[in-house]
Amino acid sequence: MDSILQDEKKCYICGRVRNLQSHHIMFGNPGRKNSELYGLKVWLCADHHTGNIGVHHDINLDRYLKRIAQTEFERRYSRDKWMEVFGRNYLDG
Repeated sequence: MDSILQDEKKCYICGRVRNLQSHHIMFGNPGRKNSELYGLKVWLCADHHTGNIGVHHDINLDRYLKRIAQTEFERRYSRDKWMEVFGRNYLDG
């Protein structure tokens, strides 16, 4: 998996190395494609991906990952490019 957020294959949240799943941080059809294109993906264990405490059930964890992704994207590109590609700012507010 190509990711600008992670070099090691371990859960981005807890560090586990088993039962990992790739998570595209931005959702929706264009968001998923752009996550793939720009490397906005992380490894998550099953608990932190689809489990009860996972990103698909915990809006705070979802927002946390989106803020991390936007921060790194903007470091590499710019806020203008982020807004052009993803159309929503997760850092302010």
